[in-house]
Amino acid sequence: MARIGFVGVGNMGGPMALNLLKAGHSVKVFDLSADAVALCVAEGAEACETATDAASGVGVVVTMLPKGDHVRAVYLGDGGILAAADSDTLFIDCSTIDVATAREAAAAATAAGMHMVDAPVSGGVGGASAGSLTFMVGGASAAFTMAQPILSAMGQNIVHTGGAGNGQAAKICNNMILGISMIGVSEAFVLAEKLGLEHQTMFDIVSTASGQCWSLTSYCPVPGPVPTSPANNDYKPGFSAQNMLKDLHLSQEAAEGFGASTALGKAAMDLYEGYVSGEGEAADFSGIVNMIRKS
Repeated sequence: MARIGFVGVGNMGGPMALNLLKAGHSVKVFDLSADAVALCVAEGAEACETATDAASGVGVVVTMLPKGDHVRAVYLGDGGILAAADSDTLFIDCSTIDVATAREAAAAATAAGMHMVDAPVSGGVGGASAGSLTFMVGGASAAFTMAQPILSAMGQNIVHTGGAGNGQAAKICNNMILGISMIGVSEAFVLAEKLGLEHQTMFDIVSTASGQCWSLTSYCPVPGPVPTSPANNDYKPGFSAQNMLKDLHLSQEAAEGFGASTALGKAAMDLYEGYVSGEGEAADFSGIVNMIRKS
């Protein structure tokens, strides 16, 4: 069993850290939220006062942070966790950030005698709690091999995507598809409503026809057909609209930087900009169906 430091134990990181504890690992945790830390401590984790404390005296450090700026601040510089860690430590960054920052952090880790993978996740809070996340892992083959047993305690699907930063590339592309498809499903349900089709009828047909997709069958944006979807819980976030907007911004920054044409990705970003700036500020991303219905 490993001794692990975990930095960022909020809505996603908290359940992930708890699954590491359940697997028998020893876990030290740090978060700016004392309540988030307390939830982990109640299950056997050790509280740390700083991120560098969490990274000291462990063999593995897992981070789950909101943005690339946070990853830079936590990893790099004299006061960063790379400088505080023991030589040969494995770093696993599960944040969803820009590819350039992921590659910069990995290069710095290698230069410091460490191992690092970028391992963003798919599956939301439900997947984090259930230990069923998908990890898209970028980094050297040796680092990926080292990370696999740790990631296996938190997820079911662990895919090596190639070199450093490729995990982030896969996540950005995946979530661009997700944002676009959720808008498409939402528009179709709103049109179906106007044409007199019941939600369940629409679901029963499309879920077994050519329009079938995850946004429909696992995360249906209207109440009823999928009991576990946020639509049946007043659109309280499983994956927030703000996070979707962040990921769509990342996709468009990447598209611009690498010369890719992503017209639908740009349109999805613009629609989520409108949703988040209004009623969707604290809602699940599937709640965009309500904005579409009112437009």
